[in-house]
Amino acid sequence: MEIASKYNPAEVEDKWYKYWLENKFFHSEPDSREPYTIVIPPPNVTGVLHMGHMLNNTIQDILVRRARMMGKNACWVPGTDHASIATEAKVVAKLAAEGISKNDLSREAFLEHAWEWTHKHGGIILEQLKKLGASCDWDRTCFTMDEKRSESVLKVFVDLYNKGLIYRDTRIVHWDPKAKTTVSDEEVIYKEEHNKLYYLKYYITEYKDEDSYIVIATTRPETILGDTAVCVNPNDPRYTYLKGKQVFVPLINRPVDIIMDDYVDMEFGTGCLKVTPAHDENDYKLGQKYHLDIIDIFNDDGTVNDSYINDDYHLLEVAKSYVGMDRFDVRKKIVKDLEEAGQLLKVEDYVNKVGYSERTDVVIEPKFSMQWFLKMEHLAKPALDAVENDTIKFHPAKFKNMYRHWMENIKDWNISRQLWWGHRIPAYYIDAPLSPPEGGSWGFVVAENEEKARELAIAKHPSLGGAGGGFDLRQDEDCLDTWFSSWLWPISVFDGINQPDNKDIQYYYPTNDLVTAPEIIFFWVARMIMSGYEYRGEACFHNVYFTGIVRDKQGRKMSKSLGNSPDPIELMEKYGADGVRMGMLLTSPAGNDLPFDEGLCEQGRNFNNKIWNAFRLVKGWEVSDSIEQPESSKIAIEWFRNILAKTVAELDDLFGKYRLSEALMSLYKLFWDEFSSWYLEMVKPAYQQPIDKKTYEATLGFFDSLLRLLHPFMPFITEELWQALKERKEGESIMVSDMPKEMTFDAGLIDTFEKIKDVIAGIRTVRLQKNIPNKEELSLEVIGDYNAAFSSVISKMGNLSSIDTVSEKDATAASFLVGTTEYSIPLGNNIDVEAELKKLNDELKYLEGFLKSVSAKLSNEKFVANAKPEIVENERKKQADAESKIKTIQESIANLSK
Repeated sequence: MEIASKYNPAEVEDKWYKYWLENKFFHSEPDSREPYTIVIPPPNVTGVLHMGHMLNNTIQDILVRRARMMGKNACWVPGTDHASIATEAKVVAKLAAEGISKNDLSREAFLEHAWEWTHKHGGIILEQLKKLGASCDWDRTCFTMDEKRSESVLKVFVDLYNKGLIYRDTRIVHWDPKAKTTVSDEEVIYKEEHNKLYYLKYYITEYKDEDSYIVIATTRPETILGDTAVCVNPNDPRYTYLKGKQVFVPLINRPVDIIMDDYVDMEFGTGCLKVTPAHDENDYKLGQKYHLDIIDIFNDDGTVNDSYINDDYHLLEVAKSYVGMDRFDVRKKIVKDLEEAGQLLKVEDYVNKVGYSERTDVVIEPKFSMQWFLKMEHLAKPALDAVENDTIKFHPAKFKNMYRHWMENIKDWNISRQLWWGHRIPAYYIDAPLSPPEGGSWGFVVAENEEKARELAIAKHPSLGGAGGGFDLRQDEDCLDTWFSSWLWPISVFDGINQPDNKDIQYYYPTNDLVTAPEIIFFWVARMIMSGYEYRGEACFHNVYFTGIVRDKQGRKMSKSLGNSPDPIELMEKYGADGVRMGMLLTSPAGNDLPFDEGLCEQGRNFNNKIWNAFRLVKGWEVSDSIEQPESSKIAIEWFRNILAKTVAELDDLFGKYRLSEALMSLYKLFWDEFSSWYLEMVKPAYQQPIDKKTYEATLGFFDSLLRLLHPFMPFITEELWQALKERKEGESIMVSDMPKEMTFDAGLIDTFEKIKDVIAGIRTVRLQKNIPNKEELSLEVIGDYNAAFSSVISKMGNLSSIDTVSEKDATAASFLVGTTEYSIPLGNNIDVEAELKKLNDELKYLEGFLKSVSAKLSNEKFVANAKPEIVENERKKQADAESKIKTIQESIANLSK
C-alpha cells in the first residue's frame, strides 16, 4: 500500500468510515463476551453539532473504541430527543414565516407539520457525528417519540399513577410566557440583575386623611393588580394597631384585609408584605392558610387580562387601561400612574436574582395553574444511596455534593407541559349525558390508550356501560415534559419497559459509563438513576463522567448568540477529525471547563503529520537480511520495549480513573518524544544505507502497538497506517484488533536511560555552543562512574569516535555534569581560548552572585524556621548545585589559563 507524501484527512476519513459501516464493526449483538454499554445523551432531534457535542461524543467514542479493543462486546446506542419546547418553537416560527398561526390549526394539523419538520431535519446531527468518527451502533438508533419509546413512556405514566405517585393539582408553577408552557424548577436559570425597588402607599380604609397609609416595597409593581391581602408580623409593634383593618390596593382601590403571620421578616424592607397568591409561591402558601382570593392577572403570553376588574370597587378606567399590555410595559405605565396619583413614595436601585427560562431565555412568571406532578421522595432515596455508597461513581467525585444537596431537598416534579409536540398525557376525562354520581363530574381515568380508558371508565362507573349509556372520552390536552421520556433512556433503548425480560436488556443493562455535562445532573442523570431503581431494581450505569463546558479564550461559554463558537464541521474540514478530537481533549480534564483555542486543533493536526511522516520514514528504509544488528539498536529496542510497557500500565491506570486528557498526553509524549525523537534516531540507518531486518521488524512492531494505543483517540489516521503496515485481508480493522496488553518493565533501565539521554543532550549542547557541525566526530572523556553498556548508543547519537575514562580532563575540553559524573569533549585547536575564558568568567560571576543570594536566604533563621521543609530543601539543593558548577568552571578556567 503506497503512502502519500502528505496526509489528507478528507480522503482517509470518508474511506474508512464507509469501510467500518460496511463491515458492521459498530454493531453489537448479545454473546458470551463481557458487554460494554454506553447510551448517548440524546441531542435535540432538530439540532446541529456544537462544540459541547464534539467534546462529549469524542470522549464516548474513546471509551467505546478502547473497550472494543480490550475484547469487550461494545455497544454505543445513538438516538435523538424530540425536545418538546425547542422543536415546537421552531415549527411555530416556520409556520409564522409562511403566514400560518398555530392558533389557526387543529392539533392534528400542527403535528403533521411537526413530523414533517422532524423528518426533514432530524438526521442532521447524527450524520455530523459520523464525520467525527463516532462508532455508534447505528442499527440501534432510537428516537424518544418512536413507537417503542412512546409505548414505554405511556406505560410508565400509567404505572406511576396507579402507584399513587402521579397526581394532578393546582399550584404555583414556573410559567414561560414565550413558550406558553410551564417548566420545571430545574429549567429556571437565576441571573443577578440591577432592578428598582418601588415603595408604594397602601391607604388604610377606615381613615380618610392622606397620612394614614402603610408603605410596602416591591420589585414588581404590576402585580398589585392581583393583590388580595397585606401581611405584617404579629410581633411587630409598629403594626399592631392594624389588626382587623383593611387597606386599599394602590390605583385600583380594591380593599384587602391585613393579615398577621410571623412569616414576614420584620427587618426586611418596611416589614409589610403585599400578598399576590396567584403570582408568588410564598404568597400562595399564605393565601391557602388564610383562604385568600386568587386573582391570576396574566394571560399565557404574559399580557394582562381583565380578571382583576370588578365594578364594585375598581376605578374602571385605570384598571382597564392595563388589559392586553405586556407585563413589562405595564410596569412602566403603572409606575408613572402611581407617581401621578401620589402613591409612589420613592424608588431605589436594587440588585436581585431573576428567574429566566432555560429554554427561551425570557423571564419566568410564577403562575397559578392546574398541572400534573410526580412525587419524588419515594424515588429519590435509592438513587441518593447509590451515589453516596459509590455503587454509581461520579468522575470527578466533587459532583456528589451537588447531587446530594438537590436530592435531599427534592420537590415533586411538574411533568406536564402546555404543548402539542410530545407525549400526550394519557388521562381521559369522561363526558356522559347521564347525571354524574353524587353530583360533581365523572372525573377521569388514566390508561395507555382510549380503548383501555373506556374499559376503565365503565369499571369505575358501571352505569356508563348500561343501555343508552353512551359517553365520550376527552384526552388531556397537555404533553409530558421531555425529560419524562429521556429519564427512561438506558432502559427504553433496549425496550426494557415493554419487554422487561428481553435478551438485550438482560445482556446490556446496566450500562457502563455515562458521559454528560454537569448542568443536566438533575434534569437527566438523577432521574435516570431513579427510574433504574424503580423499574430494574438496580443502577442504570456504573460511572458518570462529567465533562466541562467549552469556553472561549475570554472564559465565556460558547454560544451562537455571542458568535464565539466555531462551526465543528468547518474545524474538521480544516484540521481533520483526528486533529479536532485531539485538540478538544488535550486540555479537557473531567469536570473542568475547556478553554478552547483553535491552536489546539492545529496542534492535533501537527501530531497527525508527525505520525504520518514517522511512518513514511520507517517504510522508506531499505531492509537487509545480511546485516548484523548493531549493539545500539539492541539497546534502543530493549529500552523502548520497557518504556512502552510502562506507558501501557499508566494508560490502564488513567483510564480506570477517567483521566482521559492525561492518557492522551502520555501517548503524545510517548510517540513524539520517546519514539520519534529518540528511538527512531537511535535505530535509523546511515544515509542511503539499509537497516537490519531484526531492528526493522521490531520497529514495525512498536509502530503497530503505538497505532493501537492511539486508535481510540485518533481513529482515522491509525486505521490508514495500520492497514499499510502489512497486507491486510478484507474485513480486518485496527478497531477490532487487540489493545496491547500490560507487561512487566524494568524501571531501573528506564531511569538509567534518562541519564544517557542527558549525556547525549550535553554533547549536542557543546556542539551548539561551540558551533561544531554534527558530521564532525568528537571524542568523549569521562571522569567518575560510567556504565559502558550504553556506549554504542551515546557514540551513535553524539557522533563520537571514542569514549574514554580519564582521571582529569583536557585543558581545552568543554565539560558538563550528569549527576556526579563529569563528561568532557576535548576541543584542541577548535577553541578560541580568549573568548572561552571570557564566557567562563561571565558564567562564574553570575553563579557566584546566585550562590550569594541563596546562601543569604538559608542563613536567615526566620526563613528556615517558617518556610515549608520542601522549600528549604529546594534552596539547599540550589546551593549545592551552584557550588558544584562553580568548582567545575573554576577548574576549566585554571586549565585554560595554563
